[in-house]
Amino acid sequence: MAPPASASAFLTALLREGLTVVEVGDWRDHNRNHKGPFGPMHGVMIHHTVTKGSARTVDICRHGYASLPGPLCHGVITKDGRVHLVGYGRANHAGLGDDDVLRAVIAERSLPADNEANTDGNRHFYGFECENLGDGEDPWPAVQLEAIERAAAAVCRLHGWNERSVIGHKEWQPGKVDPRGFSMASMRGRVAERLTHPAGWDRTDQEEDDMALSDADIDRLADAVWRRRISNQFRVDEKGQPRQIAAEDFLEYGDAHYDTLKAQLDTLTEQVAQLTALVKGEQP
Repeated sequence: MAPPASASAFLTALLREGLTVVEVGDWRDHNRNHKGPFGPMHGVMIHHTVTKGSARTVDICRHGYASLPGPLCHGVITKDGRVHLVGYGRANHAGLGDDDVLRAVIAERSLPADNEANTDGNRHFYGFECENLGDGEDPWPAVQLEAIERAAAAVCRLHGWNERSVIGHKEWQPGKVDPRGFSMASMRGRVAERLTHPAGWDRTDQEEDDMALSDADIDRLADAVWRRRISNQFRVDEKGQPRQIAAEDFLEYGDAHYDTLKAQLDTLTEQVAQLTALVKGEQP
């Protein structure tokens, strides 16, 4: 539980996380606060827009529809990874959801199934709408997924939350399917990893660091490789499928039987030579 951050603190948190932010109009004062309270805050909610085209998507999320006035979120994350701030305060994004889910978010524990719509989510969640058709086929560019990760992590840092404070609309309100095309479990995993690093951390820095491994790291890596299960093409199960065997055991088996197999191969080679000579009418 936390009071809403100021618009300036919200913007600063996003920038510190390394995001490219576009401030759209009077976003700081564009809200639905006249319709109800904003806060206390409990989490971050992720959506997809069911729209195509960044400019159109941002415009819709800012202004809304006749039946659902804007803003429809606080930030719009377009396919190029930019975050467009369209409002701040109460926004029409979460709607009514499950009070059991809200309690789980507050406690930062695993979410129950959402089966009720009895609690005002617009009051308690920051919302990010993400440009995507939501048909399961429209791709999610890597830069956009990273921006979602960074935006969620930025808000979590701002309030001292962990990744369990990040949920999808589909986990809040029965009947919703967004975001579709990636799992919230995987996104929470990404946020959790990011929160173990300083704000603005870049994965490429980590990849470069990984190039220099300590002896202990190399030993652990080698051990993992040798313990990896592989298919033993020489032994099959009752269904005719190759049995699984640890790489280390497979190597030991081959090493132990090498001399025997080599002797058998030499004998067979000699026998083939003798038969070939006989066929050609030559003395072996």
